[in-house]
Amino acid sequence: MNRSVRRVVICAIGLVLAAVALGVSGVAPPLWPDGTANAGSAGATAPPLKTFPLLARNASTGKLRAYEANGTGGLKAAYELGGGFGEATALVQSNVSEGGRANDLYHRAAGMLYYTAEHGNDTKLIGGGWDIYDTIVSVGNMGGSADPDLIGRDAAGNLWLYQGRSDGTLAARMRIGTGWGGMTLVGRGDYTGDGKADILARYTDGTLAIYAGTGSATVDAVVGTRHVVGPGWQAYKTLASAGDTDGDGKTDLIAADTAGALWLFKGTGNPAAPFAARVQIGTSGWAAFDVLF
Repeated sequence: MNRSVRRVVICAIGLVLAAVALGVSGVAPPLWPDGTANAGSAGATAPPLKTFPLLARNASTGKLRAYEANGTGGLKAAYELGGGFGEATALVQSNVSEGGRANDLYHRAAGMLYYTAEHGNDTKLIGGGWDIYDTIVSVGNMGGSADPDLIGRDAAGNLWLYQGRSDGTLAARMRIGTGWGGMTLVGRGDYTGDGKADILARYTDGTLAIYAGTGSATVDAVVGTRHVVGPGWQAYKTLASAGDTDGDGKTDLIAADTAGALWLFKGTGNPAAPFAARVQIGTSGWAAFDVLF
C-alpha cells in the first residue's frame, strides 16, 4: 500500500465533503436508489484483495486513521489520513479498481453517494437519495458478477443489493430480504468457507449470526442459510472486517469493546464454529472511533 497515494485520495474525498453544498461537475449520471442505473463498464477482473487496511474515524474530530495488517493477526502503527470526514454519514471501502486490487472508497454526504478510486484523481457522483438507508455496507461480490457490491438497509428493515461495476458505478438495486431492521451488519468476507461472500448480523439482543451468501443475483435469494454464532456480542461497540489479517486464507473479524480495547476473532472457515477464541490486538483508545471499516 502506497501511503502517499492513499493520502492523495483521502484528501480528494475530504475536499468533496467540504464542497457538497457547491455542487459537483464532471460526474457520472446519477443512480437514484429506486431508479435507473447509470451506465458502467463490465469485464473480468483479477482475484480480489484478501486483506484490507482497517480505517477508523474519530467521532469528535472527523479525522481518519488507517491501520494495515501486519500479517500475523495484529495491526501496524496508524498513519493519519486527514480530516473533514465528520460530515460523512456513511463510509465504506470496496476493492473495485485495478482489477480488484485497489482499496477504493464510497462515502455519503448530504444524501449523495460518491466513489473515489485509490489511484484516481476524480471523485464520482453515484447518485442522490441515499439517505433513505440507515446502513450502507460493502459486502464484496455477493451477486455473482465480477465486481464487489454494496448493500443498503431502509427504514422499514428491507435490505437492498447494488451490484458493482469495474468503474465504481452500480446496477439498479435488488431486494435481498425483509426484517433486517436494528441489526449491525458486517460484510467483506467468506465466513462459511464455501468461497462465497456472506453477511454478519448482530441482533439487538447481542446475538451474532452469519447469513451465507448464495452467489445468486435473485430477488430475496442473495443470502440463504443462517448460522448462529452465539450471544454476548453487545459487549462490542463496533465490528469490522479487514479480511484475512493473519495470512491463513480465512476472513477474520475485528471488534472494539466499550472500554476501548480491540480484539481479533480469527476465522476458521467452519460455519458451525466460525471464529477462534478472541485475541487482544489493541489495549486502549479505540472507544474514540465511531466508525471502523
